[in-house]
Amino acid sequence: MWNREASVKDVVSAQPSGVVPPAATRPAEERRLTAWVGKSVIFRGDVVSSEDMTIDGRVEGTIEVRDHALIIGPDADIHADIVAKTVTILGAVTGSITAQEKVEIRETGSVAGDVLSPRIAMLDGAVLRGRVETSRAAAGEPARYAPA
Repeated sequence: MWNREASVKDVVSAQPSGVVPPAATRPAEERRLTAWVGKSVIFRGDVVSSEDMTIDGRVEGTIEVRDHALIIGPDADIHADIVAKTVTILGAVTGSITAQEKVEIRETGSVAGDVLSPRIAMLDGAVLRGRVETSRAAAGEPARYAPA
Protein backbone atom coordinates (compact mmCIF):
# COMPACT_ATOMS: atom_id res chain seq x y z
CA MET A 1 0.00 0.00 0.00
CA TRP A 2 2.78 2.45 0.92
CA ASN A 3 5.54 2.84 -1.58
CA ARG A 4 8.34 5.12 -0.41
CA GLU A 5 9.00 6.50 -3.91
CA ALA A 6 5.33 7.19 -4.43
CA SER A 7 4.97 8.92 -1.05
CA VAL A 8 7.97 11.20 -1.72
CA LYS A 9 6.57 12.08 -5.16
CA ASP A 10 3.16 12.76 -3.60
CA VAL A 11 4.70 15.14 -1.04
CA VAL A 12 6.61 17.02 -3.74
CA SER A 13 3.61 17.14 -6.06
CA ALA A 14 1.33 18.26 -3.21
CA GLN A 15 3.46 21.40 -2.81
CA PRO A 16 2.48 24.47 -4.85
CA SER A 17 4.50 24.65 -8.05
CA GLY A 18 8.01 25.94 -7.53
CA VAL A 19 8.02 25.06 -3.79
CA VAL A 20 10.38 22.30 -2.71
CA PRO A 21 10.25 20.72 0.77
CA PRO A 22 12.80 22.29 3.20
CA ALA A 23 14.90 19.10 3.54
CA ALA A 24 15.53 19.05 -0.19
CA THR A 25 16.67 22.69 -0.37
CA ARG A 26 19.21 22.70 2.47
CA PRO A 27 22.75 22.47 1.06
CA ALA A 28 25.37 20.30 2.78
CA GLU A 29 27.32 23.42 3.84
CA GLU A 30 24.48 24.49 6.16
CA ARG A 31 24.52 21.28 8.18
CA ARG A 32 25.42 21.52 11.84
CA LEU A 33 29.20 21.34 12.33
CA THR A 34 28.95 20.31 15.98
CA ALA A 35 27.15 17.30 17.41
CA TRP A 36 24.97 18.29 20.36
CA VAL A 37 23.50 16.24 23.20
CA GLY A 38 20.64 18.07 24.92
CA LYS A 39 20.23 18.32 28.68
CA SER A 40 17.34 15.84 28.78
CA VAL A 41 19.42 13.10 27.09
CA ILE A 42 21.11 10.29 29.04
CA PHE A 43 23.79 8.08 27.44
CA ARG A 44 25.06 4.91 29.07
CA GLY A 45 28.01 3.35 27.26
CA ASP A 46 30.53 4.64 24.74
CA VAL A 47 30.00 7.94 22.93
CA VAL A 48 32.29 8.29 19.89
CA SER A 49 32.20 11.30 17.58
CA SER A 50 34.24 12.27 14.54
CA GLU A 51 33.22 15.92 14.81
CA ASP A 52 33.18 18.61 17.49
CA MET A 53 30.66 17.86 20.22
CA THR A 54 28.74 19.72 22.91
CA ILE A 55 27.13 17.77 25.74
CA ASP A 56 24.51 19.30 28.02
CA GLY A 57 23.03 16.01 29.22
CA ARG A 58 24.27 13.04 31.25
CA VAL A 59 26.84 10.50 30.05
CA GLU A 60 27.96 7.40 31.94
CA GLY A 61 30.79 5.43 30.29
CA THR A 62 33.35 6.88 27.88
CA ILE A 63 33.47 9.85 25.53
CA GLU A 64 35.89 9.83 22.60
CA VAL A 65 36.25 12.76 20.19
CA ARG A 66 39.95 12.22 19.46
CA ASP A 67 40.75 14.89 16.87
CA HIS A 68 38.00 17.32 17.81
CA ALA A 69 36.79 19.70 20.50
CA LEU A 70 34.47 18.68 23.31
CA ILE A 71 32.40 21.15 25.32
CA ILE A 72 30.76 20.00 28.55
CA GLY A 73 27.86 22.41 29.05
CA PRO A 74 26.83 23.98 32.37
CA ASP A 75 23.91 21.53 32.86
CA ALA A 76 25.98 18.44 32.00
CA ASP A 77 26.63 15.64 34.50
CA ILE A 78 29.39 13.43 33.14
CA HIS A 79 30.55 10.18 34.76
CA ALA A 80 32.95 9.10 32.04
CA ASP A 81 36.54 8.95 30.90
CA ILE A 82 37.12 11.55 28.18
CA VAL A 83 39.56 11.59 25.25
CA ALA A 84 39.54 14.65 22.94
CA LYS A 85 41.72 17.22 21.22
CA THR A 86 40.48 20.04 23.47
CA VAL A 87 38.03 19.89 26.38
CA THR A 88 36.11 22.87 27.77
CA ILE A 89 34.20 22.17 30.99
CA LEU A 90 31.34 24.30 32.29
CA GLY A 91 29.48 21.45 34.07
CA ALA A 92 30.45 18.50 36.28
CA VAL A 93 32.85 15.74 35.19
CA THR A 94 33.75 12.66 37.22
CA GLY A 95 36.43 10.63 35.45
CA SER A 96 39.79 11.00 33.75
CA ILE A 97 40.35 13.52 30.97
CA THR A 98 43.01 13.11 28.28
CA ALA A 99 43.41 16.00 25.84
CA GLN A 100 45.90 16.32 22.98
CA GLU A 101 46.07 20.12 23.25
CA LYS A 102 44.22 21.74 26.16
CA VAL A 103 41.75 21.33 29.01
CA GLU A 104 39.90 24.44 30.16
CA ILE A 105 37.77 24.39 33.31
CA ARG A 106 35.51 27.43 33.41
CA GLU A 107 34.12 29.16 36.50
CA THR A 108 31.08 26.84 36.75
CA GLY A 109 33.05 23.68 35.91
CA SER A 110 34.20 20.91 38.21
CA VAL A 111 36.37 17.85 37.65
CA ALA A 112 36.86 14.91 39.99
CA GLY A 113 39.55 12.84 38.29
CA ASP A 114 42.95 12.91 36.65
CA VAL A 115 43.73 15.37 33.87
CA LEU A 116 46.42 14.60 31.27
CA SER A 117 47.08 17.42 28.81
CA PRO A 118 49.99 19.57 27.62
CA ARG A 119 48.05 22.68 28.74
CA ILE A 120 45.42 23.30 31.39
CA ALA A 121 43.53 26.49 32.24
CA MET A 122 41.31 27.06 35.25
CA LEU A 123 39.20 30.15 35.74
CA ASP A 124 38.41 31.60 39.14
CA GLY A 125 35.70 29.42 40.73
CA ALA A 126 36.62 26.22 38.86
CA VAL A 127 37.06 23.06 40.95
CA LEU A 128 39.57 20.26 40.32
CA ARG A 129 40.04 17.25 42.57
CA GLY A 130 42.63 14.89 41.10
CA ARG A 131 46.08 14.62 39.62
CA VAL A 132 47.28 16.85 36.79
CA GLU A 133 50.01 15.87 34.35
CA THR A 134 51.02 18.36 31.67
CA SER A 135 53.72 16.42 29.83
CA ARG A 136 53.19 16.10 26.09
CA ALA A 137 53.91 12.37 26.15
CA ALA A 138 51.05 11.82 28.62
CA ALA A 139 48.58 13.38 26.19
CA GLY A 140 49.72 11.28 23.26
CA GLU A 141 52.21 13.70 21.75
CA PRO A 142 55.90 12.94 21.27
CA ALA A 143 58.14 14.46 23.90
CA ARG A 144 60.34 17.38 22.85
CA TYR A 145 63.81 17.27 24.30
CA ALA A 146 66.32 20.09 24.34
CA PRO A 147 69.78 19.18 23.06
CA ALA A 148 72.33 18.56 25.83
